[in-house]
Parts: sequence; structure tokens; C-alpha cells
Amino acid sequence: MLNLRSLDPLIELAFAEDIGIGDITTEATVPTSQQAVGTFIAKSDGVIAGLPVAERTFKKLESTLIFRSFVNDGDTITANTPIGEIQGNAKSILTGERTALNFLQRLSGVATLTAQFVKAVAGYDVKIVDTRKTTPGWRALQKYAVRVGGGHNHRFGLYDGILIKDNHIVAAGGIRNAVQRARQTAPHTAKIEVEVEDIQQVTEAFEAEADILLLDNMPIDMMTQVVQQIGNRAITEASGGITLETIQTTAATGVDLISVGALTHSAMPMDISLKLTLDKE
Repeated sequence: MLNLRSLDPLIELAFAEDIGIGDITTEATVPTSQQAVGTFIAKSDGVIAGLPVAERTFKKLESTLIFRSFVNDGDTITANTPIGEIQGNAKSILTGERTALNFLQRLSGVATLTAQFVKAVAGYDVKIVDTRKTTPGWRALQKYAVRVGGGHNHRFGLYDGILIKDNHIVAAGGIRNAVQRARQTAPHTAKIEVEVEDIQQVTEAFEAEADILLLDNMPIDMMTQVVQQIGNRAITEASGGITLETIQTTAATGVDLISVGALTHSAMPMDISLKLTLDKE
């Protein structure tokens, strides 16, 4: 679930940078009493995410606005599909339009790209997971959109998962030292993941009893060898530059997880517009 209340500071920041001291165009051109309905139209195929965020955005600006969803987050839609509407004071709708669309377009883009990756590995026993490569301030939102698209979340931050990467290994004086130190201080509920790049590092991490091996930018033949060697004795995660064109080959190695940073850092926003009509009621 998405904690909408926790998003209020982000919404307020977005309003502050967009509205500033006031929407001078709307104030100058739109009568104060004018009522309207704005219809959100998805202009491309994809997976919708962020409708509750768009509603929260408008309600933070003007509590009397009425938001209606025609679809649900997670629904796959085709181009030119109306996905919701906002009804009420025309000035408030126009002032909040861009901020609401920014959230809705970007989150739907993440969900759509995630769904494409998930579909590409259908039939394989593997999970698509995200990374910490998120837009600052948007992590909870983008990871929510990944889940909406059928993917899974990796750790949310440095505080909720141990991932010993290459620079940690250097700083600790080797894989064995790093894992041993992590074991001494980590909660008993925490798994220890180690990033490995070759067979030697795989062996070191496995002998140190790492719970998860992150196979970083590893050639497919080597990855296959590692999965066969490790079996079910540790979780394996493939990572590093994996694309829609290569992910099926990666899944065929038998890894348990495939992490894809592109889900959050390279997703193109969905093309969604808001069409305003005057409310005659």
C-alpha cells in the first residue's frame, strides 16, 4: 500500500516550485466562480499508476474538488482511454493540472516499463526487482509503481538490507572480512548479500556463507555455471545493464532475481493529458 499522507511534503514542494506566489495566468483569465470537469486521457498504451496520488494532489490544493477514477492502478489500458476526471472550481483544476500530471505520467511510465520486463520473463521462475536508483524524494512512489507493474522491491534504503558491494569489499579488506563483520553486527533476521564479479569471488562469498550472491555484470555462461554450482544453497541475483532484449537470456540461467535499475531511472513518462470542459450544472 502507498501511504498517501507521507507524500504531502513532496506534493507541497511540487506546488511551491510550480505555483510560487500564484498562478498568474489562471488568475487573470478564469472567472472565480467558473466550474469545470477535467478528464484525464491516456494517449498511449500502458499500465496506470498514480491515480490516488493525483487525487491527493488536487485535494491538497482544493478540498472541495471531486476526483473520480474510471480505472484502477495496475490496469492495462489502450491509447485514448479516459482514466479519470476531476470536477469543481476551474481555477483550482488548472492550477493543479501540471503537478498532478507529473505524478501520474511518471508513475504510469514506471509501471508500464516494469510490466514489459515482467512479461518478457513470463514462464521463468524469476522475480524482477528494482534498485535504489530512484529520483530523490520519489523512492516510495517509484517503488510503488514497480509493484503496480508486477515487479518486486529490493531494499528501500541503506537501513533495511545488507548489500556488500565492491567498494565495501575493498574497504573491509576482502569478502570474508566484510561478511564476518556483517554477521557480528547485523540483526539475526537480516540476510547478507554480496556483490561478486567472477568465480573466485563467488567461491569466497559462498564459503563465507553469504545468503545472497549478486552476480554483477557477469557473462551469461559464467552466470549459468554459478547457478548450477550454487543450486539452492544461496539466492542468486543478476544485475548490471540488463535490457528487455537480454533479460530472457538472463532468466534462462536460472537466477532467482533480476534487478533492473532502468525501471526507475529510465522509464519514459506515459503520455496523459487533461481535457477541460465547462460544468453547466
